[in-house]
Amino acid sequence: MGDSGGSVVSVDVERISFGGKEHHIQTNHGSVSVAIYGDHDKPALITYPDIALNHMSCFQGLLFCPEAASLLLHNFCIYHISPPGHELGAAPILPSTPVASVDDLADQVADVLDFFGLDSVMCLGVTAGAYILTLFATKYRERVLGLILVSPLCKAPSWSEWFYNKVMSNLLYYYGMCNVVKDILLQRYFGKGVRGCSTEPESDIVQACRSFLDQRQGMNVWRFIQTINERKDLTENLKQLQCRTLIFVGENSQFHAEAVHMTAKLDSRYSALVEVQACGSVVTEEQPHAMLIPMEYFLMGYGLYRPSQINCSPRSPLNPFCISPELLSPESMGVKLKPIKTRAK
Repeated sequence: MGDSGGSVVSVDVERISFGGKEHHIQTNHGSVSVAIYGDHDKPALITYPDIALNHMSCFQGLLFCPEAASLLLHNFCIYHISPPGHELGAAPILPSTPVASVDDLADQVADVLDFFGLDSVMCLGVTAGAYILTLFATKYRERVLGLILVSPLCKAPSWSEWFYNKVMSNLLYYYGMCNVVKDILLQRYFGKGVRGCSTEPESDIVQACRSFLDQRQGMNVWRFIQTINERKDLTENLKQLQCRTLIFVGENSQFHAEAVHMTAKLDSRYSALVEVQACGSVVTEEQPHAMLIPMEYFLMGYGLYRPSQINCSPRSPLNPFCISPELLSPESMGVKLKPIKTRAK
């Protein structure tokens, strides 16, 4: 395991959950939890979740989908980074600790890579986590080989998002993770079809997420909301990205327009947008199966396949070659396979 000149110190926690080992790393920008799954010799996939979520509540659905799990775990060692204080069993962050900026969190990702001796990585982020990894990719372009973004943010908060974040912040500050905050977050994450109504109960995934939210430290979530609510617009930096980008967004996501905007600003030769029908923002939990075919074609551009298609196991850094245009065409990305509707920009 690498170390960046003694400036990053790790305390390993022997907590094994679904085969992963959790590390608590003291970086130059505060403490962070990283849960690692898979063979360390394989290329690295970095994940970052949305507000109030961690890898168990944001990526579990994707990794419980057998085909997606075989695709990802066969090709990658997965490093799940949690926002500060969002890991399982997290203690409240001391009030005297400064609230991190979005740049601090992006630099924290770089510290994590330095500690584990990782050079270039693939990134998978959801909404606020997608923003942090996109910012990381603009600051450390040579360290990101590809971005898989789910309902990403890239602009400064809209008035409505800013308002809802302020409402949540005030409620969290005075009342903690109360039912109103949970309801606002669930509306952010999921489409109406799974959230239930007066005549229909909440789906299992929403009930499970509600239970996960009960375990969050309210003030830790408050801190991440403060950070994201002060984010800057990344639009002008998107053309500078040197990596390929695959964007998923649910057609009922609150951030649908932002995903379309971001795709339009990226280099159209190396980016594609996948719209998932009847889905909210957290596609990884609500409709993870819809991500499989686009991810397969995207990763083929790096010479990575599902185990049924290739016998060898990748054990060297990714060496991407040019993706042919037809690999990112609507037909290849699954436009004819419901519930996926795709725009290739």
